Amino acid sequence: MFEMLTDRVGKSLRNLSGRGRISESNVREAMDGVRTALLEADVHHEVVDSFCEEVVTEALGREVTKSLKPGEEMIGVVHDKLVELMGPDASPPMWVEPGPTIVMLCGLQGSGKTTTCGKLAARWKNEGRKVLVAAADLQRPAAVEQLQTVVQGVESTGRGSGQVAFYGEPERCAEFGRAVGEAVTVCRNAINRARDEGHDVVLLDTAGRLHVDDELMGELEAIRNAVRPHRILLVVDAMSGQDAVDSARTFHQRLEVDGVILSKFDSDARGGAALSVRRVTGAPIVHLGVGEHSDQLEDFHAERVAGRILGMGDVVSLVEKARDEVDEAEAQKMAVKLAEGRMTMDDFLSQIKSIRRMGPIKQLLGMLPGMGAALKDMPIDEKQFDRVEAIIGSMTKHERTDPDRIERSRAKRIAAGSGTARDEVSRLMKQFDSMSQMAKSMLGPDGTPREQPAIPGMPGVGKGNTQIKSRRAGAKRGKGKKRR
Repeated sequence: MFEMLTDRVGKSLRNLSGRGRISESNVREAMDGVRTALLEADVHHEVVDSFCEEVVTEALGREVTKSLKPGEEMIGVVHDKLVELMGPDASPPMWVEPGPTIVMLCGLQGSGKTTTCGKLAARWKNEGRKVLVAAADLQRPAAVEQLQTVVQGVESTGRGSGQVAFYGEPERCAEFGRAVGEAVTVCRNAINRARDEGHDVVLLDTAGRLHVDDELMGELEAIRNAVRPHRILLVVDAMSGQDAVDSARTFHQRLEVDGVILSKFDSDARGGAALSVRRVTGAPIVHLGVGEHSDQLEDFHAERVAGRILGMGDVVSLVEKARDEVDEAEAQKMAVKLAEGRMTMDDFLSQIKSIRRMGPIKQLLGMLPGMGAALKDMPIDEKQFDRVEAIIGSMTKHERTDPDRIERSRAKRIAAGSGTARDEVSRLMKQFDSMSQMAKSMLGPDGTPREQPAIPGMPGVGKGNTQIKSRRAGAKRGKGKKRR
């Protein structure tokens, strides 16, 4: 998301570099490029016009900070205005005591509503809540069965101390000729079930359409008036651009939406919906769907998204992803093993799996400052990690514990077992050695970073490479450990 926009906006603002001061002419020149980039990113034209004028007014009213150049100052202005445009961040949900808290989910057909239902249920389950998900979409064929499958998948993950249950009445679906007005009955019955069984939350997955029409809005209004949900959330497809924003405005006008969830935010779409929906609807963005799995739902933070757009990265979100996936005690044990040179291939594989659980590698690298533009056209083969896992899986227990024992014939056998080439096995061994030696040179025996000598380049790399070469040479001469 935002790759094209980041590139175009960055170029426009960098054109101010070398200018001695901010003037109306060079600011407007830079903002012409930004305006074009925003329109090409499918940002709503009304939002583009007001945003660009606000930036110009703010920039001309500023004195350039002595430590900054005009281009850097303008980036600061644009960043602040982007945060203002998309924010403020939504406040945490209020939970009703005693429950259940009723949450109504709505959106157009194909917006990712059912998948988002599963993600919300998974999140609340992880928070220890007891969730009942109700299938109130009686129009789309197999919608009830699809939601039931999603809920069962969430419940089977075993993550979190809460519970997730499904409620549906498939006999009321349109295919049986009884759909008119039946959705209200299903929602009422689900809430009664939730009260009887002590659920904390009822999540109502309502029907959608390919476009907004009176029949759809009438049904949604009937559900809202009948059950009085405590929160109404609208799911908007981030790939749909201005069409999504226009439909979101209608939903908000008819239902008074409390928050917006942008689905498919990990796509290569232009990102216009993210920059438009808050200004056009007035409803805050609360979550971002960043993948298909149930745990790939992020809280929305306007400042972080503004940083991504301007190529500043999003290190905070990257750290949060790492914290969620990496156990602190296990990380400390791993650091000590690295420092003592005891890292095994099993440990290496465990680290790879932890990183992959955080999300696509290109997406993670894009959170580092300045990396978004650099990675824009760079192909990153995620399947390479599958091949690494296959190679390590084809090793014996003793080989994974002591990779030094892997010589030519063993590498050939491992390659055959993993469906890879022997060169790939050798390359993995070299990468493993390099990482192990570099980590050992940079960590003390207790796993804490040791003070590094003032040597140009990466500390310990030269020494590490020498050790790798000598260790390999020793193994070839038969001076390594005895092989089994």
